[in-house]
Amino acid sequence: MSYFTDLALQYIDGQWCHGSGSWDIIDFDPYNDEKLASITVATAEEIDLAYRAAERHQRAWAKTNPYTRRQVLERTIRLIEEREQEIAEALIAEVGGTRLKAAIELHQTKEFLRESIHLALRAEGRIAPSPVDGKENRVYRVPVGVVGVVSPFHFPFLLSLKTITPALALGNAVVLKPHQNSPVCGGSLVAKLLEDAGLPPGLLNVVITDTAEIGDIFISHPVPKVIAFTGSEPVGRQVATVAASHFKRTVLELGGNSALIVLDDADLDYAVDAAVFSRFVHQGQVCMSANRIIVDRQVREAFTEKFVAKVKTLKVGDPEDPDTHIGPLINAVQAEKVHTIVERTVSEGATALLRGTKHGNVISPTVLTDLPEGSPALREEILGPVALIIPVDGEDEAVRVANDTPYGLGGAVHTGNIERGLRIAHRIETGMVHINDTTVADEPIVPFGGEKNSGLGRLNGEQAVEAFTTTKWISIQHARSGFPF
Repeated sequence: MSYFTDLALQYIDGQWCHGSGSWDIIDFDPYNDEKLASITVATAEEIDLAYRAAERHQRAWAKTNPYTRRQVLERTIRLIEEREQEIAEALIAEVGGTRLKAAIELHQTKEFLRESIHLALRAEGRIAPSPVDGKENRVYRVPVGVVGVVSPFHFPFLLSLKTITPALALGNAVVLKPHQNSPVCGGSLVAKLLEDAGLPPGLLNVVITDTAEIGDIFISHPVPKVIAFTGSEPVGRQVATVAASHFKRTVLELGGNSALIVLDDADLDYAVDAAVFSRFVHQGQVCMSANRIIVDRQVREAFTEKFVAKVKTLKVGDPEDPDTHIGPLINAVQAEKVHTIVERTVSEGATALLRGTKHGNVISPTVLTDLPEGSPALREEILGPVALIIPVDGEDEAVRVANDTPYGLGGAVHTGNIERGLRIAHRIETGMVHINDTTVADEPIVPFGGEKNSGLGRLNGEQAVEAFTTTKWISIQHARSGFPF
């Protein structure tokens, strides 16, 4: 099967079909600009068909024995293992990720699917006491019904499946809208795997389209009860606004501006390794990337020298080459945006310890320091291979600088004293902090999500049960009640 030829379609109510829009989304290889696929966009009519199909089929799925539901996910894992090489090649071609990045994404996807298998059995109810004699209160956890999922481009296969499969395992149906830059790996390929694994028709629908065609109907449609969105803060604000106006719950995983703090007692060689990975994995196009590397002045010179030396060893270029560390950014718009940020920041007075060059969508690493206070680069999310080294005097200033951002997704602290690291981690205003590790971390049973402008809600493990189920109270009066009139 050629994924980009055979799966350049919508998937609605178990049928592969063309969209009825008047224009096509063109799927390009970001490294060589080769056209991978052309997909006619879905219209508002197809959005309605997808949601109505999900609503229609969800009722029977919710009644299906959860042990039966989880068998679909078990088969999905086996299919990923059988097709791992093909999927990796598709990921490299569609999003420009390196072979290492594809391997990480596939490994993580299988781990999250294994957790989803267990989630099928976790929607447990409880018996609650009552102040009324003879009364029994039963509180059930039931599926919300239909979930709308909007997935991003950077880890499209993982982030689609880690959201979809918990919802399905818990008895819901899903309509998925993948990012326009990853419509196959984040959308139709996911549908094909679940179809081949035996998921009944209509429970997963994939609509490939753009808001220019459908407006807000994906969010405002009356069928979905929960919208799970992963993407940029501005779009997340729009999703939240529209969803709230229609009384829908949201799970929003938005941007980040994570800080990796290197204290004066850190293992510098290890901290350099963690910082380089945290900043440059997948070209820095990860919401958890260490946008800012905050270093105590006592170790600044030694750390910076080691950091720049290691960054210079990173191989930049063709993601097909197994030795490549940094491939292309997702598209020309993003590449130009990152290039402009570097030009602007240097013109403001920042010192370029290493100045990257731009060739097409490929940008080699840039390392900047001595940024003027108030530089926009310090507060924005830079989705590209640009590292900012910020010197500070002591841990109090490190915490202040780390928190001086509208975002609050993740971070890391490197220190030789674990208790000191814990004290600082508690002071950092983020949803996640990692001591002596990378900022880029996600695990199947640990709550994932951010504070401030980095989103609302959490996913993974029990948090997925909270996100994709609701409670229902049924009381039973075993004795006769007395009424006041």
